[in-house]
Amino acid sequence: MTNRNTLLRILKDTLPAADKVNTRYDAIVVGSGISGGWAAKELTEKGLKTLLLERGRNVTHIEDYPTANLHPWEFPHRQRDTLEVKKNYPIQSKCPSFNEGSKHFWVNDLENPYQEVKPFNWIRGYHVGGRSLLWGRQCYRWSDLDFEANARDGFGVDWPIRYKDIAPWYDYVEAFAGISGQAEGLAHLPDGKFLPPMEMNCVEAHLAARVRERFDDRIVTIGRVANLTRRLGNRGPCQYRNLCVRGCPYGGYFSSNSATIPAAFATGNLTLRPFSIVTEVIYDEQRNRASGVRVLDAESGEVLEFYARIIFLNASTLGTTFILLNSISSRFPNGLGNSSEQVGHNLMDHHYRVGASGSMEGFDDKYYYGNRPTGIYIPRFRNIDRKTARSDYLRGFGYQGGAGRGRGGNFDGIGVPFKEAKTRAGRWGVGIASWGECLPYYDNKVSLNKEKTDKWGLPTLDIDCRFRENELAMRKDMKNSAAEILEAAGCKNIHAYDNLPPPGTCIHEMGTARMGRDPKTSVLNGWNQMHEVRNVFITDGACMTSSACQNPSITYMALTARACDYAVKELKRMNL
Repeated sequence: MTNRNTLLRILKDTLPAADKVNTRYDAIVVGSGISGGWAAKELTEKGLKTLLLERGRNVTHIEDYPTANLHPWEFPHRQRDTLEVKKNYPIQSKCPSFNEGSKHFWVNDLENPYQEVKPFNWIRGYHVGGRSLLWGRQCYRWSDLDFEANARDGFGVDWPIRYKDIAPWYDYVEAFAGISGQAEGLAHLPDGKFLPPMEMNCVEAHLAARVRERFDDRIVTIGRVANLTRRLGNRGPCQYRNLCVRGCPYGGYFSSNSATIPAAFATGNLTLRPFSIVTEVIYDEQRNRASGVRVLDAESGEVLEFYARIIFLNASTLGTTFILLNSISSRFPNGLGNSSEQVGHNLMDHHYRVGASGSMEGFDDKYYYGNRPTGIYIPRFRNIDRKTARSDYLRGFGYQGGAGRGRGGNFDGIGVPFKEAKTRAGRWGVGIASWGECLPYYDNKVSLNKEKTDKWGLPTLDIDCRFRENELAMRKDMKNSAAEILEAAGCKNIHAYDNLPPPGTCIHEMGTARMGRDPKTSVLNGWNQMHEVRNVFITDGACMTSSACQNPSITYMALTARACDYAVKELKRMNL
C-alpha cells in the first residue's frame, strides 16, 4: 500500500497549481465513490492518464479517520445527536449509521439543499471515497431473474445485457474487493468468488436449520459482505469491531480510499483533484462528442475546464443526473444525450423497514465473541417460478437480519444492583427486515430547479418520487412472511411491523439514465455508453434499468470494470 508520505507527495505533485493547470488527459472520471474509484483504477492500469474529480474534500486512508479508534466515553455526547446537529443534518441524521463518530462523512443538509416535491431522503457524503466509506457492504450478484424481469412483465425497458455478459466481471471485482460469503447453489442468487464466510451465532444457526426444515423455498445464509475474513494483499483482515462507518484503518473492508484509489495512484497515471464540482459536460457539436468537463473550484470559486478523450460519470445517481441535465447545448437543449427524454426519470430505491422481531428461549448458556459486521440473509423466494408466483404484486424481496443478546434485560433501579444487572447477558432477540424491489416508473423523476440555487449559485434538484401500489402490496407479504419465518423458528413475542420510510432512505437510488437497447427509450447502450455521445460512459446507479431487490454496489463495480475494458479497447481502435 502506498504510505501516507508518498500519497501526500503524489497529491501535492498532481493537484493543479493556480498558475499552471494541466487541462488535458486521456480520461476524466467524475466522482470518487465505489464506481468512480473502480473507473480510476481500471483506466489508469490500462495506461490512460486519468483525472479523478471529486466535489468534496480529500480523505486519505487511515490518516483522515479521526474517530476510528475512539472509545464510547471519549465522545462528548456519547455518539448521540445534539439539537444543533439535528438542525444542520435533518436528512442525514435519519440514517442509522449517522452519529457523532461518523457525521464528518455526511453532507450538511442546510448547505446542500434540494426540493422534495414528495418526501425523499437524499443521503450522501461529499469527500474522496464518497459513500464507499459509509456503505453497508452487502454484496449479492444479480441473475437473469433480474436482468429479464422488465422484458418478462412489461415494466420498464429490457436490459441490453444478461448474466453471462457480466458474470466474468463479477468474478473480477470480487477477487479484488474481497467478498466473504457462503456458496448456496441458488440459480437466482449466483455464488461468487468468496473469502471464507463469517460464522452465524447459535440462534442464527438454529433459525437457519428450522427454516430448511419447514420451508422448501427459502434458506438462511450468512450475509455476503465486503469485509475481509483473511488478509487480501495489504488489506485486512477485518477486526470484528463493527465500526466500519468511522473508516477502517486496517483496510478490513472495501473502499475507494483503501483499495481502488491507492491502486490507481500506484500506476503513476492518476491525478486526483478534490474540491472540484463538475457543473457540466462540454459538448463539441462539430465532432458530435464530449470534449471535457467544466468545473467550479469549491474553494476559490474559479471556473476551470478539463479535456479528455473519454469521460466516465460516476457522481452518484442524482449527482450524475444533475450534470447531464445541466449540460445544455443547441444539440441537446434538455440535457446531454437526452433526446429520449429519459434522463432524470425512472428513479428507483429499495423499499424497506418492514419485517418482524421476536425473542428466542433456550440458549441462555450461549454467547458470541466480537462484533461481526454483517448479519444473516434470506434470499428472495417469491415470483421465481410458477410455484412461487404471486397474483397481488410483481418481483420480490429478500431479508437481512440477525440475532443477539442485550445486557441486563429491562432491570430498573440505581446504584450497585443496576450496574451488576448490566454485566449479565439479557435475553436473545431475533429480527429480520425486508429489502423490496421498486418498479421503474417514468413519473418518478428529478428535474433542475434554476430558481432555487445553492451557495455556489448552481441549480438544485426537485425530486418527485413515491412508492406505488405494487410496492405497497409487496410490503404486506414482506411483513407477514417475516412473522411466519420467526414463528416457524420457534420465536416468542413476535412483533411484525411496517415503518414505511420515503424513497431515498435505503440509499440505493438508481435508474435516472438507464441502459437499454433502443436510443428512443434509454440513455445508455449495453456497454454503459451514451447512445448519443459515445465517448461518455455512466456506471453509477443512474445506469440501472431495474432495481432487483439485492444491494446494488457489487453490480456497479462489475459494470464499471466491464465498461472501462470496452472503452479502452474502443479508444485503441480509434472508435472514440
